Amino acid sequence: TVHLPAYLVDRGIPASTGGWVIAAIGLFNIIGSLSVGYLQNLFPKRYILSVIYLTRALSIVAFISFPITTFSAVAFGAISGLTWLSTVPPTSALVALMFGTRWFATLYGFAFVSHQVGGFLGVWLGGIVFEQFGSYTPIWWLSVLFGVLSALINLPIVEQPVARPVAQPA
Repeated sequence: TVHLPAYLVDRGIPASTGGWVIAAIGLFNIIGSLSVGYLQNLFPKRYILSVIYLTRALSIVAFISFPITTFSAVAFGAISGLTWLSTVPPTSALVALMFGTRWFATLYGFAFVSHQVGGFLGVWLGGIVFEQFGSYTPIWWLSVLFGVLSALINLPIVEQPVARPVAQPA
């Protein structure tokens, strides 16, 4: 998102479109999070997460494969928004289900912090790659790779409490 407005300008799209894209991300972020919060009661959370990550990857492929227009940029922003924080409801529900609520804040805090570190690294490495190659293309394809890997990694999740052995008296 940090590099998206500059990317659009590099592609000949007006700078104001970058603002509209970020606004679309914000608006559709609300819709995606609320919708997934409802859907997770109907479908397995691991499948929802996999679909979200795969949708992200496919939307990036479509976005960079076709001519970029103001419409396609805002549409990409809408899809990005739908998949942005929509991972939070199923992820937090899985953490609570698998590990209980006693240490929920700590465990979810680790997940949250790791995402912040990943976000920092994505922005930083995006700048490094752009400086090195003069293009965002390698970062786009790396994002696709991570999206597909994330979709696959979520599939084998077992949606049940983790068994914790209890110490037995001698």
